[in-house]
Amino acid sequence: MYIDELKFSLWADFIERDFITTSLREYIQRGIVNGATSNPAIFKNAILNSAAYKEQLAGLKHLVPKQRYEAVAIEDIRAAADELRLLFEKGDSGYVSIEVDPFLCDDTAATIEEAQRLYREIDRRNVMIKIPATTAGYDAMEALTASGIAVNATLVFSLAQAEACLKAFEKGFDKSAQSVDTVISIFVSRIDRALDNRLNMLGIAPLKAGIYNASRIYDAIEHAKVPKCRALFASTGVKGSYPKASYYIEEMLAYNSVNTAPLDAIDAYVATNARGQKLPIPSNEVDAFFTLLYEAQIDFDALLQQQVDEGLEAFKAAFQEILDALQ
Repeated sequence: MYIDELKFSLWADFIERDFITTSLREYIQRGIVNGATSNPAIFKNAILNSAAYKEQLAGLKHLVPKQRYEAVAIEDIRAAADELRLLFEKGDSGYVSIEVDPFLCDDTAATIEEAQRLYREIDRRNVMIKIPATTAGYDAMEALTASGIAVNATLVFSLAQAEACLKAFEKGFDKSAQSVDTVISIFVSRIDRALDNRLNMLGIAPLKAGIYNASRIYDAIEHAKVPKCRALFASTGVKGSYPKASYYIEEMLAYNSVNTAPLDAIDAYVATNARGQKLPIPSNEVDAFFTLLYEAQIDFDALLQQQVDEGLEAFKAAFQEILDALQ
């Protein structure tokens, strides 16, 4: 863990073939990173922009695009899992996540089938399967945890989504003699980017809504005490020069939590040496902030649902770009 006394883990929100055996290995050796995450957008940028994949793809022309994508993604995930294996065996996270096809987000049976197939083909115990927090996704989470597969519940913006994930994990564990690690990925900075221009015009503090929302969800996860389930703060990168790159790591340090961040944010955070716990924020402070939004006639629940919808569409678009490029 990056901060032992907080049981705080720092994961790299990045996967690329050359990175795995160079920078990721170095981060692990230096005790900075103890996990990694991927998503369709990350794989799109890696596969379409890195020369590291050209040779393998050239030998996969007989396959359909999705099979070609899976072949290169599985190789990367296996390699990252191998780099993280010793941490996993010590009980210090050591997970790498891969997301199911985002076009399956409303199909429970297809999500379960693909998740189980990917898990078998990757053949590494320290792999988490990312499942979007949709109605179909909750049932898939239950089935996967019941079958002993670690799950990363992703695209969580609301407390209601997090509570549904917790219930799914509990149901899954009730059906199995074993429990597996799970994380609930709470998206943060996208909320601020969607809201802050309006808040500035209203004289309400910017760069707070995402963190207050995440604090409320984190508190619920901790109080639920679902075995081996942690809050994971995602979408913790910044756009441009403001706020500083490490903002969403420094301001969200919390006991028994994970922050998965882009590499520039990780490097900036390590340079600060900030280690003080920031979450949970007192409930009266959180409630007062959301009262301000209500009085300003901001429908925060609608904004969160919009972010879920837009996030799913962005992952679908990235996945489709990969498939189109691999035709």
